[in-house]
Amino acid sequence: MKTNRIAMIATCFALGLPTLAPLSASAEVSQDQKIAALTTYASIAQANYADALADAKALKAAINALAATPTEATLDAAKQAWLTARETYGPTEVFRLSGGPIDAENGWVADKYGALEGQINAWPLDENMIDYTVDADGNKTSGNIIDTIGAFTPGGDQAEEIDVTAITADAITALNENGGEANVATGYHAIEFLLWGQDQDYANMIEDTITNGPLTAGQRPLSDFTTDAGAARRLAFLQAAADKLVNDLATVASAWDDTVEGDRGLYRAALLGQLTGDQASMNIPTQDALKQILVGVGVFAKSELANERIAVAVLTPSEEDEHSCFSDNTHRDIAQNYAGVHNVLLGEYKGEDIGMGFADVLTGDARAKLDKLMADIDARIAKVDETARTTMHFDYQIHPENEDSVQNIVTLKNRLRALGNEMVGIAPEYGFSLTTDNVTDPEETQVN
Repeated sequence: MKTNRIAMIATCFALGLPTLAPLSASAEVSQDQKIAALTTYASIAQANYADALADAKALKAAINALAATPTEATLDAAKQAWLTARETYGPTEVFRLSGGPIDAENGWVADKYGALEGQINAWPLDENMIDYTVDADGNKTSGNIIDTIGAFTPGGDQAEEIDVTAITADAITALNENGGEANVATGYHAIEFLLWGQDQDYANMIEDTITNGPLTAGQRPLSDFTTDAGAARRLAFLQAAADKLVNDLATVASAWDDTVEGDRGLYRAALLGQLTGDQASMNIPTQDALKQILVGVGVFAKSELANERIAVAVLTPSEEDEHSCFSDNTHRDIAQNYAGVHNVLLGEYKGEDIGMGFADVLTGDARAKLDKLMADIDARIAKVDETARTTMHFDYQIHPENEDSVQNIVTLKNRLRALGNEMVGIAPEYGFSLTTDNVTDPEETQVN
């Protein structure tokens, strides 16, 4: 997560994009169509976050069952609940980077909802802060949250000391990104590491001397939750993280409710210009909302998904740079992140038509070009997914010797970047212009 990225985008909108060039009214879709597109977007967000919250609650229940009775069966059930929860959270990531309740860092939206994305889904994660890892010589590391009773100070710059005598939601919240962005202590990936443990296919993707095979993820032993000295603390950590995940998702999901009650539903109503009375000033002008969303979709597809999550891992190459490196679930992260982009562009959710999507304004050659690009992306993601299920997980697909899979993933990255740029072509239909710079994170990682 890059907090300054969101601030940069928010500042850009506050000042007005320098490339904004209003078109004639005849070149724009109608106001009713604009509201229809925003309504579809809000309806998808409402349904998607509701599903993600329900699955997070199921994950919490599975973790509580594991804590009550740690067995292979309850551990496997908790892992499966985590995998299921990722399926519904993945598509919600398209709602990032658009000034919405998941990550807005200034203004009333941030004040009401708290910019919780970094608590929910921060990565990559320095697992050594949370628990032991095993080095190349087979030795366990120490000096982590699990084996520390009392004051714990994370590594990094200007880290603050936190009391971890009891591992609570408040304690891990204070530790999350304390001292550095990799000091992740909350959210999906902290839970993932505690359930799976370190994946031993991590050490060196060029000289792979530590490996459990191309279809094996992390293998944390059940004894870590039963007889090991840190067993009770690991279970307490899992329960605290699950409680917090549910509470954080509930906050974000509430913002998209279709009924305004206190802070619940406030953002959705403001996005659609429905607030009245003393709250009317909180309404987001339609053009600003559309601009923020199209920029957010573009930056997410191009700089976050294509570049940060795919290019860095495959071109490094390093398992440590893949999204779900402990569970080897990265292939599903990619598929579901892209599903979110697909949903808002085409106005769909779970394969069902919800309403007018942002790309539905395109016709003729422009729509044919977009459809062709998205079909190619679909095919390449399907190949990554099928290969991960049958032959080798993503961490092996990025290995240089697997030239076919590497080429597919690199081309997928390029196609996703092209899709991000397509927001530039959609924008004029809504009465404003964008450049490719507007849909590119200026601080995206440069990979040689």
